[in-house]
Amino acid sequence: MPLPPCGDKQHSRLHKHMSDRALERTAIFTVESSAAKGKIVNDPVYGFIRIPAGLIFELTEHPYVQRLRRIRQLGLTGFVYPGANHTRFQHALGALHLMSQAIQSIRSKGTPVSPAEEEAVSAAILLHDIGHGPFSHALENSLMEGISHEDLSILLMEKLNRDLDNRLKTALRIFRNRYPKKFLFQLVSGQLDMDRMDYLRRDSFFTGVTEGTIGSDRIIKMLNVVNDQLVVEIKGIYSIEKFLIARRLMYWQVYFHKTVIVAEQLLLKLLQRVRELSNRGITVFATPALDFFIREKIQKEDVCPWAGSEYQLEIIKHFTELDDNDLLASAKVWQHHPDPVLSELSRRLITRKLFAIEMQPGPFEGEKIETLLKKAGRQWDLNRNDSRYLVFTGSISNHAYSAHDEQIKILLKNGKTADVTAVSEMLGTDVLSKRVRKYYLCYPKEIRT
Repeated sequence: MPLPPCGDKQHSRLHKHMSDRALERTAIFTVESSAAKGKIVNDPVYGFIRIPAGLIFELTEHPYVQRLRRIRQLGLTGFVYPGANHTRFQHALGALHLMSQAIQSIRSKGTPVSPAEEEAVSAAILLHDIGHGPFSHALENSLMEGISHEDLSILLMEKLNRDLDNRLKTALRIFRNRYPKKFLFQLVSGQLDMDRMDYLRRDSFFTGVTEGTIGSDRIIKMLNVVNDQLVVEIKGIYSIEKFLIARRLMYWQVYFHKTVIVAEQLLLKLLQRVRELSNRGITVFATPALDFFIREKIQKEDVCPWAGSEYQLEIIKHFTELDDNDLLASAKVWQHHPDPVLSELSRRLITRKLFAIEMQPGPFEGEKIETLLKKAGRQWDLNRNDSRYLVFTGSISNHAYSAHDEQIKILLKNGKTADVTAVSEMLGTDVLSKRVRKYYLCYPKEIRT
């Protein structure tokens, strides 16, 4: 129904009423915010997630954490599963939610966790991924060679700790496994941590790959602590078996899907080419944040341990401004660069004209690779070195469970504990711990033999 003309008295009264209601809503929101009551977030996976007041709410609102909204959880997996465009921010909130459930479950069984410890372990899981660069794992160790996202997460947590008057001290100790209660570290980084619990369930949800669905609620309810170690009660054995199988299937069906591999390798080659051209003194456009990491040769000692040096703060400044948008915006420009390799790689990434990929159990024959390199050289008029950006090989490997690392302990009815592989009737060490390695060969489809 249209509103009366502006000069109408009825409209004026209506306008005043609407304005008063708007002001009232704003006032209510301001009062609630200033009272630091936290927030409720509606999550598609778990429903309502509560963000508690105080430190956790402050961290959630911090630019370092808000940046995770601009980092895709699964990198370029959206090229295969169109729904897989969820972000690291969503994952961080999901892991925070599961951590709250895990602490409640453990407390209910007699293991004391103080409010301060709960806040610290919640902060640790919320911040565990703030060190991820653009497209998450796709560029791991590439923007800064030999520096993992865990290294960067610690660096940023140290900076936050300084800015927040040492309020993250306990969270950092838990994150580094230096806190007396070791099971808290296991909840953040272990075989059954809240990170894995959330990403398996969330990635399964957004990709539509139902094989990755796990019973996180059931597993969390079965958690207990024995001798300062996280254990799972025997009643939860079937849920653990499903969890391990789901993790194995998700790796090969989603994370190591052959099209995902070729897309991420294309992104890596693109970044390598930009660096090579930059080192040669050739002008290449890049956003300011990305340009810093193209030009600088950052070493591990530059980021850890925390020193608060001028250079370290400069790294933090540029890194926390860097996200997926920097790569995509730059690649759109690189499509028109005079360098044929850079423009070809960029065009293929932006338009999803990906390379062909072959996979097999063993290495590829040198003769086949050589033939493809020559074809690429002729097709695009490239020398041998430049042809290697279009024709390349590598390998991937994974195992679902390693009994040599931290084990998943099952709490038996007699009070003793045993490794899951000794208890499971379906999954033995030979099945779970077997490392599967596959070799891949990528090349443009135009030169397919």
